[in-house]
Amino acid sequence: MDLILKTERLILRELKLSDAEALFEMDNNPNVHLYLGNEPVQFIDEVHDYIKSIQNQYIKNGIGRFAVVLKETNEVMGWAGIKFVTESENNHVNFYDIGFRFQEKHWRKGYGLESTKAWLDFGFNKMKIQVMNASAHVDNDGSNAILQKIGMIQKGHYFYDDLPCYWYELKNPN
Repeated sequence: MDLILKTERLILRELKLSDAEALFEMDNNPNVHLYLGNEPVQFIDEVHDYIKSIQNQYIKNGIGRFAVVLKETNEVMGWAGIKFVTESENNHVNFYDIGFRFQEKHWRKGYGLESTKAWLDFGFNKMKIQVMNASAHVDNDGSNAILQKIGMIQKGHYFYDDLPCYWYELKNPN
């Protein structure tokens, strides 16, 4: 894939194995995993495996989570993007999910909203996705606020691995 998206402050590009240290910093933080089951990664090898899995998604599905790079410093802050989900979740299968995750030091600066808006625009206008889905833990106020700000509509409540989550949906307005 040769896909790169740019926003005012961000570059969204494919994840590379060289991003592992930054992603380990993010996913090793218990605060980042507070609403993800409280199981932060312990070893960088777990991050290498995760990146390789995402790279396989690029090949198989033509899309996946991308590194979010701060233009000003060239720092990898986390990931955002569209994932094609082929396993069952909330009685859905073969759907597009928009998501994001950032290092804690980059929270509450608008990067989640900025990157998610770019991906939603790409998904609807370039990929012609008809319906975008997302989910967030019911207590994750930050993620829920971002999803609502981009227009996602809460369509229900379900449990994902015993975690209470809201299910969101947004139909392509085009």
